[in-house]
Amino acid sequence: MYLHVPLLLYLLANAAPGDAALFSRSSESLSAAARHVRRHVIKRSAGLLDDIRLAYAGIRLQQQQQPQVLFQSSKMYCVNNPGSGGLGIVANGTSASDTPGPTVDGSSSSSPDAASSDTPSSPTTTSLNTPAGSPTSPATAAPSATSGGSSSSAPSSPWKVAQSYQGNSFFDGWVFQNSMDDTTHGYAQYIDRNSAQSANLIDINDAGNAIMRVETTPVVQGYRKSIRITTEYSYTGGLIVLDAVHMPTGCGTWPAFWSNGPNWPLGGEIDMVEGVNDYTNNQVTLHTDNGCTLPSSDPNALDIAGTLVATTNCAALATGNAGCGIRGNDANSYGAAFNKIGGGVYATLWDEDGVKTWFFPRSSIPSDLSSGAPQPTTWGTPMASFPASSCDPFKYFYQHTAIFDTTLCGDWAGGVWGAAGVPGQDQSCAARTGVASCQDFVLNNGGSFTEAYWEVKSVKIYQKS
Repeated sequence: MYLHVPLLLYLLANAAPGDAALFSRSSESLSAAARHVRRHVIKRSAGLLDDIRLAYAGIRLQQQQQPQVLFQSSKMYCVNNPGSGGLGIVANGTSASDTPGPTVDGSSSSSPDAASSDTPSSPTTTSLNTPAGSPTSPATAAPSATSGGSSSSAPSSPWKVAQSYQGNSFFDGWVFQNSMDDTTHGYAQYIDRNSAQSANLIDINDAGNAIMRVETTPVVQGYRKSIRITTEYSYTGGLIVLDAVHMPTGCGTWPAFWSNGPNWPLGGEIDMVEGVNDYTNNQVTLHTDNGCTLPSSDPNALDIAGTLVATTNCAALATGNAGCGIRGNDANSYGAAFNKIGGGVYATLWDEDGVKTWFFPRSSIPSDLSSGAPQPTTWGTPMASFPASSCDPFKYFYQHTAIFDTTLCGDWAGGVWGAAGVPGQDQSCAARTGVASCQDFVLNNGGSFTEAYWEVKSVKIYQKS
C-alpha cells in the first residue's frame, strides 16, 4: 500500500474541513484517513464517484482489475457443503441485480431486475405500479411510520427509516420474478403479482401481515408455483430489519431472506435468513469476490453467538462457491421452532465496522427496535459477525437489493434430502417422508406444503441521518 501526493491533494480539495483535518495526524493514520475521506466524498457527491473509485485504486490493494465481462456472463446458485448441512453458491445461476458499480447510499436501483414502474420490466419480472401511500424513500416522500411509533421519551438514534414495507401496501415497491427457478435448480415456478393474487399465493391477512405461499395443489407437473420478490430500492450500507411471524418449513423447502449486489460475486451477497427442510437454526452467509475473509474460526474471537459452518474464506470462486457461513446457536431461530414462538426480528447491520446479524425472539425484541429508534450498540452479541478488519464492507458489498424467495429441493434442500444430524434434522427427509427423492416428494405431495409460507409484519431499511 502506498500514497500519492497528488491524490491526497485531490481528496483534500473535495473533502470537508473535518475530513482534511484527519491528515494532520501521524503518518500511521494516513491510510485510515484516506478511507474515511473516500466514504465521505462518495456520500457528498455522486458525480465524483467514478473519479474517486479510479483514483482510490492506487491506494488500496494494487490488485489487477479482472474484466467484469467474465462475471456478467456467469450466474449463481446455492449448494450444500457436504458433511456440514451448510450452503454455498455456485456460478451459473442468475444474480438478483445486473447494475454496474456502487452508488450513493440509499439510492434507487436502475437495474433491469429492479425497474421502477416507469420503466418496462424485463421478460422474467413484473414491475409493480406504485400507488399513493406505497413504500417510498425520503427523496420522494416521508418515510412510512415505524413500528410502535416514536415518542419524546425514546432515546435518539442516528438510524432513520429510508424504506419501509408493511401493511396493505407491503407488496408495492417489489419486483415479482416470473420464471422457473433457474438459479438453484429447484422445482419452483415463480409467478407474477397478478397470477399470485389469483392463485391465492399472496395476500395481506387480517392482522395486516404479508403472506407469501407455496402452491398446495396435490400433484403438479414439473414445477410447483412459488414467490420470489426483489426490492426496487437499492442501498449501500444500512440497517436491514425483518419482522416475521412465520417462515416456510418442512421437507423440500428452501426459503431465504437475503440481499445481493450487481455482477455477482463482485457486488457481494448477504444471506440473512436461510435454511432448508426441518432445520431449526438459522445460517448467515457471505459470498464475495476474492479477498474477503473471517479473521478467525473461533466464536469467542469473533464475539458471536454462532458457529462457523466451514471455511473462513468468503470468496465464492476461491472456495468452491461455499462462501463463509455462520450457523446460529438459537434452536428457535429458523423453521418450525421459529414459527412456534410467534417468530421474531432479524436485524443486519452493514456499516464501516463490517456486517453483523442479530436474532431477537418475539418475546425479546429490544424496545428501541419496537419504537423505531434502533440502538445496535446496546444489542449484545450478534448471531454472526464479519469484521471489516479482514473484509472491507464497502469494497466487497455495494448497491444491494433485498429478496424473499422460497424454492423447493434445489442444490441445498435436495442435496441433503437423505442426510441427518444438523440441528432440527434428527431424521432425514427421505426417512421421514418415505419418498426416495426430493423431486418426487415435491411434485406429488402438495398437501405437505401448508406450512411453506412467509408471514411478514414488516421490512425496514434504515440509513444514518
